[in-house]
Amino acid sequence: MSPLLLALLLTAAPPPQQAQQLAKAKKWEDLYLAYSSADPTGYSDEQRKAIAGPLLKGCEALVANDAVMAFSLGDRSVAFEETASGLRCLARAALATDQRGTAEEALRKGLERFPKEGAFGLELGKLLLGDKDAPGAIEALSKVPTKGPQAAEAKKLLQKAKSLSAEEGKARAEVENIERRMSGEGPGPRGSTQPAIARDEGNTQPTSLTYESGVGEDGMRTRANRRFVMKYFNNNRDFGQRAEYEGRVIATLEEAYEHTRSILGEAREGPVDVILYTRQEFRTHMGSSLANAAAGLYSDQAIRINDAAELTQQTKATLVHEYVHAAVDEFCGGGHRLPTWLNEGLAEYVEWRYLGGDGPPVLVGNALRGAARAGRLPSLTALSQGALIQTSDPAMAYATSAVAVRELMNRGGAARLLALIRDVGQGTPFDQALQSQYGMDVAKLDEEVKSSLSKR
Repeated sequence: MSPLLLALLLTAAPPPQQAQQLAKAKKWEDLYLAYSSADPTGYSDEQRKAIAGPLLKGCEALVANDAVMAFSLGDRSVAFEETASGLRCLARAALATDQRGTAEEALRKGLERFPKEGAFGLELGKLLLGDKDAPGAIEALSKVPTKGPQAAEAKKLLQKAKSLSAEEGKARAEVENIERRMSGEGPGPRGSTQPAIARDEGNTQPTSLTYESGVGEDGMRTRANRRFVMKYFNNNRDFGQRAEYEGRVIATLEEAYEHTRSILGEAREGPVDVILYTRQEFRTHMGSSLANAAAGLYSDQAIRINDAAELTQQTKATLVHEYVHAAVDEFCGGGHRLPTWLNEGLAEYVEWRYLGGDGPPVLVGNALRGAARAGRLPSLTALSQGALIQTSDPAMAYATSAVAVRELMNRGGAARLLALIRDVGQGTPFDQALQSQYGMDVAKLDEEVKSSLSKR
C-alpha cells in the first residue's frame, strides 16, 4: 500500500484535493479506496462536486477496459453528485458487468432528473427492448426529445417496439377476453363458456393452476391460483391496463416458482399471498422507516413488495427473494426457527442466481473480500438473531449469509441443505442438525466462508 493511500485511509474524511491528485496520477484503485467509505454528507456542495468529478473521470477512463473498477468509481461519483454524465457512465459500467437492474435504475433516474438528455430514454428503451418489455420501451423512447441527436435512432427503435407490441396484441386480446369472462365484467365470444376453476369442497382458494380474477373485501384486485394469490389496488387502471399489468405479474410469479424449483429442487406448493404496493401505499401500510429501507418483505404469510407499480428487474429479483422465504416457511413450519443468516442467506443466494451470478453485486463483493482479508467479516453467530437490515452494515450481513449458504450448497447440494432446514423445523437444535448433515459446527463454517472469499 502506498504512503499516500495509507494517509488517506487514516483520514476520516479525505479532502477533495486528494481526489484531484489521485485522478491526475491515474491512480484509480487508490482513488476508489480512498473514497469508498467516505460519507458524502460530511462535505459541502462544492466539495462534493470536486470529488465527484475525479471519480467520474476514472469511470470514463476505465469503462471500456476495466468495467468492474469503472462501476465502482461511477457508483461513488453518483453518490457524491448525481450528474447526467455520472449516471450515464454508471449505467454503461453496470451493463458491462451484467448488472442490468442497476443499469435500469440509473437510466430511469437520469430520465427523471435530466429529461432533455435524450441518451437516457434511448438507452433505457434499448435495455427494455432487450428484455422484451415493449410497453416500457415505448414509454422510454417516447420521451427522447424529437429534435435531439438521439431522435433518429429512437424513432427507429420506437417502431420496433410498437411492432413487438402489435405482435402481442392478439394474445393480449385473448387474455382480456378470458379475464372478462372470469370477472363477470363482460361476455366472451358467442358460444364461449367460463373456464372451470377446480376447488376443494369448503375451500375458497383455487386448486388449479388457472388464475381466477376477483375483488377482495378490502377493495384490492385479486388473481389467484393454487400457488399464488396476487393482490393490488386498482390505481385508476382501465381494463386493458389491468390485464396487461396482471399478465406481467403472473409471468413473474411463475418465473419465481420455476427458478426456485430449479435451484432447490423444490418450491412452495401451498398458496401464498403476494401483495403489490406502490411506494406510497407501502409507506402507508408499513411505515416510513421500512419503506425507505426495504424493497419487500415476507410477513404474516404474505409477500409484500414495495414500489411494484413498475416491474423492474430489481422488483422481480426482490419477489424471488421473498418467495424463497415463503417456501422455507412451508419447508420447516416457520422460517423463524432457523438462524437468521440461513433464512436470509438462502433467499439472497437464490436471488443472486436469478440475476445471473453466484455472488453479490460488484461493490458488495469488493467490500466482502476486503473484509475477509482484514478479518472484519461479521460472524454467523452474530447474524443468527434479529433482522439483518437493522445491522450496522446490512449489505455486508446479507452477503456474508449468502456466501455461507453457497458453501453449504457446494458441499452437499440443495437436497442436503433442505434436509438441514427440515431437521430444524422438526425440533432438532440447529448446531446438532448442522453437525449431523455437514459434520461441522458454525465456527468451522465461518472459517470456510472467510477462506473462500480470501481466495477470490
